[in-house]
Amino acid sequence: MAEKILVVDDEPRVVRLVSEVLRAMGYQVVAAASGESALKMIVLEQPDLVLLDVLLPPGPDGYEVCSRIREFSDVPVIMLTAKAQESDILRGFDVGADDYLTKPFSARELVARVRAVLRRAQRPEELRPIRLTCGDLEIDFARRVVRVRGERVPLTRTEYDLLRYLALHPNCVILHEELLTAVWGPEYRNDVDYLRAYIRYLRRKLEEDPSHPRLILTSPGVGYMLACPEGEVAEEIEE
Repeated sequence: MAEKILVVDDEPRVVRLVSEVLRAMGYQVVAAASGESALKMIVLEQPDLVLLDVLLPPGPDGYEVCSRIREFSDVPVIMLTAKAQESDILRGFDVGADDYLTKPFSARELVARVRAVLRRAQRPEELRPIRLTCGDLEIDFARRVVRVRGERVPLTRTEYDLLRYLALHPNCVILHEELLTAVWGPEYRNDVDYLRAYIRYLRRKLEEDPSHPRLILTSPGVGYMLACPEGEVAEEIEE
């Protein structure tokens, strides 16, 4: 059965154009013009992905709607925004968005992002280490739970996937292109600014002093590394 996508936007022209592109690619499309109707349709329609405009008519905006979605659903959400400032992007990540598209966008970019997010959402968990301890950081891969100094840290799906990939290669510098391809997909392999934004926000959640990181380190112009103290890396391997 074709995957179903919910388009949430109060501009009929945008909804029509996006719907035409997605239907041409074989997706089912349903639409909502407000945040409240979008929340109801997620329950009724059970979409596989939500395209959510940030600016909606009176009522909850896109950020609030995304936050409320995360109270009951893990459905992937791509935010549609006319703003490209880092603060707006990080705010979207904070409420649980999986990706964002800046208006205006091309049909090719829309389809590439939709495919990439759906692919990430459907990707099965690999049989790799089931638990890792790296200094104050603990990752339970089996339960997708992250703790720092014993306190559980809530991460979005993409934040977790990024941390997980770094954690599977502790004390190794992972190239920008490898991280982008592994976590987001080959369509993102050159989007280094996108990766930097996610790393910065992940540090805010994990580091004691994000301005002087000790856990996720930068190799300038090359990539990033999860730095684990010598002799303190502990992991259990799934046989």
